[in-house]
Amino acid sequence: MNNKPLFLIFCMVLASFQVMAQNTYNLVVEGFDWGPAVNKVILSKGSTDLSVDPSVYQVYATRSSELSESPINPSGGERTVLSAYPSDAQGNRQEDGNYVTLNLAVAPTIRVSSPFQYMRGHGNVWVDYQLLITNTETLEIWNKESDRIMPLIDEFDLDGKFTHSNVELTYASFTPETDQEKVPLIIWLHGGGEGGTDTTIPLLGNRAANYASPEIQQYFDGAYVLVPQTPTRWMDSGDGSTSGQVDDIYFKALKALFDDFVAKNPNVDIDRIYVGGCSNGGYMSLKLILEYPDYFAGGYISALAYRAAYLSDDQAKSIKNVPIWFVHSKDDSTTVADQTVLPVYDKLIKAGAKDVHLTFYEHVVDITGLLGGEDYHYPGHWSWIYSHANLSQTDFDGSPVKVNGVPVTIMQWLSSQSN
Repeated sequence: MNNKPLFLIFCMVLASFQVMAQNTYNLVVEGFDWGPAVNKVILSKGSTDLSVDPSVYQVYATRSSELSESPINPSGGERTVLSAYPSDAQGNRQEDGNYVTLNLAVAPTIRVSSPFQYMRGHGNVWVDYQLLITNTETLEIWNKESDRIMPLIDEFDLDGKFTHSNVELTYASFTPETDQEKVPLIIWLHGGGEGGTDTTIPLLGNRAANYASPEIQQYFDGAYVLVPQTPTRWMDSGDGSTSGQVDDIYFKALKALFDDFVAKNPNVDIDRIYVGGCSNGGYMSLKLILEYPDYFAGGYISALAYRAAYLSDDQAKSIKNVPIWFVHSKDDSTTVADQTVLPVYDKLIKAGAKDVHLTFYEHVVDITGLLGGEDYHYPGHWSWIYSHANLSQTDFDGSPVKVNGVPVTIMQWLSSQSN
């Protein structure tokens, strides 16, 4: 019996499958209150018309990392497709688009949606994130990433490098489109888990890229955003950690970086330079204000990690004229309020500070309403969520913070500050 025709058919089917297997997709990664997630996948047109029926698509994700000797958790799982629509290659809706965008379910509990993994000794790192998408009706598949789209992140220059006295820092920066002659500068300092040399990590880990969003930029009529990154952690003393009892090894290099950035961008308004950060970055923000009180027009600090025991009354007096807005949660078990922000705030008020505020939350809750609203509690340490979303409005006594008699949000308040 001559099996050659059957063999040729088998080869043709295999070749056809291999062609289908090379269909490509574009990933969309966005920052959310709990961190980054792959929330969309954009399918290229294959050999058949693309369906916009979400029920026909099956999506399976795999996650792996060379930094881990054992499989990371979770290493894979199905992704729920919520909806589908015709689009262009960037995921923008187009009725006659040659692509289809699938909206995928994301939530802090859907860990398989995250392209990050926290690893001891490394902090937050990118994982190798791959999808296998199948049209269950046509059996067409997509299994090769062609492009990765990161809204807001893609608007930053991610390649900044700076060295000062053998301290090497990386940084991301955003340049606004504005007609202002002088442009303010917003500095954000990341938390303890976002160190390293990949500047997308601090932008996505705490959703800091939102300071470049149109919603926040409008208050400043456009502002530079500078996001430095430490190779270790801001509270690194070179011999362990510091909470203010000794100097860290980074504050001088950071100030030199700021000066260098201003020199390279001469339209920066040196009277409107603002510094803020969370946790480790909150410590560093206060440290910088203490060291260079005349340099900053204001500070916005969440989950402060600077211990009040190491802030003297004289130091408090030295910064009493620097406007600062603290954001903290009562149930923060990492930067305990009684040891950090409450006595620091009290010392500043007693020193005569006139424009220092503290928004003190009972809990850090779901601000979207999609997870349960007030009934859904994030870890209490995550108070930066309110800063990034520009939601903080009240002072320690519960009254609204006002500028010229008008209630303001934290970013509105910050934009009004000038040396």
